[in-house]
Amino acid sequence: MAAVIAGLLGALILAAVVYDTVRLVTPHESRLPPLVRLRGRKAALETAEMWLVGLRLHGRIDAATYRTRMHSLAVGKRTPRRA
Repeated sequence: MAAVIAGLLGALILAAVVYDTVRLVTPHESRLPPLVRLRGRKAALETAEMWLVGLRLHGRIDAATYRTRMHSLAVGKRTPRRA
């Protein structure tokens, strides 16, 4: 029984390592930030801004792309245009 538990735990850890590695080497973030339901346009823009800040902090986008997308959010576009 202990061998089965150890095997499952090892498989779970291996899956987590593979998942993390794939996330680090993929070239693009997901296309849209998480949807904000039932909270309105302002909340959707705020969530998109937090999503964008997270992308910048984790090094997934460069400074110029960050500025362009933040400008798009500032003028009210929820899905910023791609540079």
